[in-house]
Amino acid sequence: MQVKPMDIYGDIGQTEPERLENSMKEHIAERIGSADDVTDLRLYEYIDEELARESESRYIALQDKIRLRESLFNAFRRLDILQELLDDDGITEIMINGPEDIFIERKTGIQRLRRSFQSREKLEDIIQQIVGRINRSVNTSEPIVDAMLRDDGSRVHIVLPPIALNGPIVTIRKFPERIGMERMIRGGTVSREAAEFLGRLVRCGYNIFISGGTASGKSTFLNALCEYIPSEERIITIEDSAELRIEGIPNMVRMETRNKNSTGEGEINMSMLIKAALRMRPDRLIIGEVRGAEAADMLTAGNTGHDGMLSTGHANSTEDMLNRFESMVLMGMDIPMDSIRNRIVSAIDILVHLRRMPDGSRRVTEISEVGEHKAGRIELNRIYDYDTQKRSLKRIGELKRTQKLEIKGG
Repeated sequence: MQVKPMDIYGDIGQTEPERLENSMKEHIAERIGSADDVTDLRLYEYIDEELARESESRYIALQDKIRLRESLFNAFRRLDILQELLDDDGITEIMINGPEDIFIERKTGIQRLRRSFQSREKLEDIIQQIVGRINRSVNTSEPIVDAMLRDDGSRVHIVLPPIALNGPIVTIRKFPERIGMERMIRGGTVSREAAEFLGRLVRCGYNIFISGGTASGKSTFLNALCEYIPSEERIITIEDSAELRIEGIPNMVRMETRNKNSTGEGEINMSMLIKAALRMRPDRLIIGEVRGAEAADMLTAGNTGHDGMLSTGHANSTEDMLNRFESMVLMGMDIPMDSIRNRIVSAIDILVHLRRMPDGSRRVTEISEVGEHKAGRIELNRIYDYDTQKRSLKRIGELKRTQKLEIKGG
């Protein structure tokens, strides 16, 4: 994919505005000093006075003054350069490869930012702000952490040196405003017929697993499916980093994993949370993403009368998801493969697969019923399949019904 520099400064240019902004930061920092009681209003006054002083010796266009004013405020009160990118609704992913290399993803592709953090220390300070706000920690002894932004729930993955060789690495998957199923239908992610079909399955308590590759829209689709959960049910959600935005369910418990502390203690993993959730009288469990040994606990829940489970996992196809499931269960259980496959068949009713298409759109490409375990393999009965022959000016394919499924309870 071609990477193009993004001119975030408009007509100002590239290097001179950076020098100007850094100089203003230094002057404002000197005025603030060690005081911890500078209000936001007072900070804006310092910034306005500094802008007025600089304007006496050079011309600064009005639009650039506005940008500088907010940028300087972000540097002292919010997340510096990162804040501007988070406030831009057109950006879906932010990739920081050390203080000098920042990339963003829009619908048009990946672009390289011309700006950089003032120093490595500034980037490290911002990282500590992010993890500190949600009571997590990251340091040289624990250099990898998953977190989320408190303000909008965006997913954050951080890797520090010595693991990361080119400086602190921050990857942020931004979440737009909540995308409901109706919007997904209009956008072509899923057909109305298939969405209504899945809605009936959710209401009737089928255990549904959503698979797909990176950035294929699994979590977004899971969130949309939750619209069909009856409002009187008791829901328990379990996630590594809380991302789901479920609305209309008053009796809901949300739980999030916790990493080890600096002494190697205090870890709360997915398996522990699943076991705890089963003691909370859930009507259904929603597990944000299954990655490892917790798959065994999920199957146990599905085989002990807990219907209506919803979850996601990384895979390139539904068949690949079943293979990955077998491998993940083996991390948590030492039992024969035939027994694992029987547990999968009993615990999972439906597999939904999503793909990210070449044009950047997300599509449901398969909805399959998990069939019987025969001759060492699990059968998959495709109910909907993506027909790439059905092309038009607006669509690159079509989700087609292939067979009927008799829905229990409705």
